[in-house]
Amino acid sequence: MNATNTTELMNTLGLQAKAASALMAKASAADKGRALRRLAALLRESGEPLAVQNAKDLERARANGLSDPMVDRLKLTPKVIETCAQGCEQLAAMPDIIGEISGMKQMPSGIRVGQMRVPIGVFGMIYESRPNVTIEAASLAIKSGNACILRGGSEAIDSNRALALLVQRALTEAGLPADAVQLVPTTDRAAVGQLIAMPQYVDVIIPRGGKGLIERISAEAKVPVIKHLDGNCHTYVDDPCDIAMAVTVADNAKTQKYSPCNATESLLVARGVAADFLPRIGAVYAAKGVEMRGCAASLALLADVPGAKLAPATEQDWCEEYLAPVVSIKLVDGVDEAIAHINRYGSHHTDAILTTNHVHAQRFLREVDSASVMVNTSTRFADGFEYGLGAEIGISTDKFHARGPVGVEGLTSLKYVVLGEGEVRV
Repeated sequence: MNATNTTELMNTLGLQAKAASALMAKASAADKGRALRRLAALLRESGEPLAVQNAKDLERARANGLSDPMVDRLKLTPKVIETCAQGCEQLAAMPDIIGEISGMKQMPSGIRVGQMRVPIGVFGMIYESRPNVTIEAASLAIKSGNACILRGGSEAIDSNRALALLVQRALTEAGLPADAVQLVPTTDRAAVGQLIAMPQYVDVIIPRGGKGLIERISAEAKVPVIKHLDGNCHTYVDDPCDIAMAVTVADNAKTQKYSPCNATESLLVARGVAADFLPRIGAVYAAKGVEMRGCAASLALLADVPGAKLAPATEQDWCEEYLAPVVSIKLVDGVDEAIAHINRYGSHHTDAILTTNHVHAQRFLREVDSASVMVNTSTRFADGFEYGLGAEIGISTDKFHARGPVGVEGLTSLKYVVLGEGEVRV
């Protein structure tokens, strides 16, 4: 597709999205709920045809030499599809927050002033690999009364096309505009440049993918961006802690799935519990083939673990998002050093403390500067579905507008509403 055709295509999508957003903004809660429930049903009914399209993407990805974690992200397994369907149903069951008025106050002049929650309008979503993001973005657009333009990665084009057709079918059957959710039909990279530079149509851009993609979008976008660059998440094993629980949680946080941005990449261990904890978690990681890159003190405690893959950690390891069976390990003196390390090297995404000390837990919650901060649980829970948001459009490490998993509320804005009975300003 040449540059002129790409520009025309993106302008057409923008115009259609803008028109659809006006209709979605006034759509009833019943119609939006009907579309979401129908989408859930269509996903469950379409397992076989979706698998056929997904197989094309997987075959192409392997032929192109994509890494195993990237191929894993492409898979539309029955479990992934069911999670998407459940997310649609969870959203449908949630109260509709659009049009809610809050904070209404009577002013001395006689007027009443409050704020109404309204859709943002049109958001552009640029994402790589995971085709389930197509459903998450679409379902959140429907629930929040927005329109969206989706640009998935070329590696998932067949899966994304099949999913987008299901979304548009659900919208149409519910009496809502099909153009409320549009997939950019081309893999031409110029389409991304167009999408992020259309403030006349697009109100916010949400990139979801590798650090390179997000850095490019952030640098070149002419509309606001909701983003996170990477997920260098930490689990800190405190002194004191429940060692058995710490082993279970640290195992889950690293190995339940290696490719998500909320997987723990760095394990910090208080010196007071290291001799007890590290050989036990080391044995678990060794059995699962996880490479452990540690400081000198941690490697000494792991040296006798049978089958352990050990390597000395470099300075870069403390900053690394591996998305692979690799974990960095460092011994720290206690909660002060752990907090300082996380705030220096972390990506402000998700960090957890495993402790039986209430004061340490409260300090960790207050002082760690991350979008999600956890006590005695796995970082893998940093997810819109697990937080009860129904689905997430992404996880924001920004501090303005939205932070952490971004669900329906993160796709809305507030406007002031003023009610009067003829008052005039004097």
